[in-house]
Amino acid sequence: MRFSLVVLTSCLALTSAAQAETFSVDIWADNWFSMSVNGQQVAEDSVPITTERSFNAESFVFEAERPFVIGLTLKDFKENDTGLEYIGSRRQQMGDGGVIMQVHDADGELVSVSNSGWQCLVVHRAPLDATCAEESDPVAGEGACKFEISEEPENWDTAEFDATGWSAATEHSAREVSPKDGYDKIDWAPSAKLIWGPDLKTDNTVLCRLTVE
Repeated sequence: MRFSLVVLTSCLALTSAAQAETFSVDIWADNWFSMSVNGQQVAEDSVPITTERSFNAESFVFEAERPFVIGLTLKDFKENDTGLEYIGSRRQQMGDGGVIMQVHDADGELVSVSNSGWQCLVVHRAPLDATCAEESDPVAGEGACKFEISEEPENWDTAEFDATGWSAATEHSAREVSPKDGYDKIDWAPSAKLIWGPDLKTDNTVLCRLTVE
């Protein structure tokens, strides 16, 4: 629920300093993200995933030599494996996700943006039946509240990983995602799109990757 500027005081040098470039990232996520470069984490959302309505933007820098692989672990807030939020209250509902990001080089040139060119894998889907949100006592795995979880593939965010079986990221409109709280603080490139899995409400944990040449 805030805009936070994160600058890594010690940029992760993924290659020798003589070869690496410095890149800056702007990212807004609903609700949470972690970002890696060539399998090494370079940033994490400063607002914990356990925080309801944790809409916020982050800006940070990292160092890498091209080509490199960006990996995003994206999570929508959910109270448990039902995939619901505000359980037991009048606001009980399925949440929805969304992320947008852009990367610039040290000269300010746009290097990468979030769009359908990314490859994504949904590893948590719930509830599989939307009527789960209408139950007075929803229980994960029972009735309409069944869910699907798959293991995170090993080394999925590295250049060696074969992601040919992954789906293209789904672009979603601002009207669908309703980005807020930090989104308007960033001057987004027109080519940067809000992305997620195919279903903003059912897809709760999504892995996305892109190779930057």
